[in-house]
Amino acid sequence: MTIEQFRKLALALPDCEEGSHHDHPDFRCGGRVFATIHPGGETGMVKVPPGAQSELVAHDSPFRPANGAWGRAGCTLVDLPQVTQSVLRGAMQEAWQFAAAMGASKRAKK
Repeated sequence: MTIEQFRKLALALPDCEEGSHHDHPDFRCGGRVFATIHPGGETGMVKVPPGAQSELVAHDSPFRPANGAWGRAGCTLVDLPQVTQSVLRGAMQEAWQFAAAMGASKRAKK
C-alpha cells in the first residue's frame, strides 16, 4: 500500500475531504477525522470503534493501537507496506462510518 493508494481509498468515500492535521494529510467526513497519513509515508491511521480495533489488531496484523488515550479512543495505526488494499479498504470504511455516525450524533444534540 502506498500513500497515493491510501489517499485514493479515502477520497473514494462519500463526502470525504482531505485536510491537514499536525502537518500531515488527514481525511474527514462531516468535519471529523477518520484517517491520516503520518510523516514519512510508512504509517497511516484509521479511527475505528474500539471493538473493531480489537478485531483489526488480532493475530499478526499490520494494525496496532496508537499509544495512550488516542489508541483507547480507536485510533489504529497501520503499517502501509504490510497491508493489502482490500483489508485497508474495509478498515477505512469502518472508520468512515464511525466518523459519519459521530458527526450525526453531534448534529442531533444541537
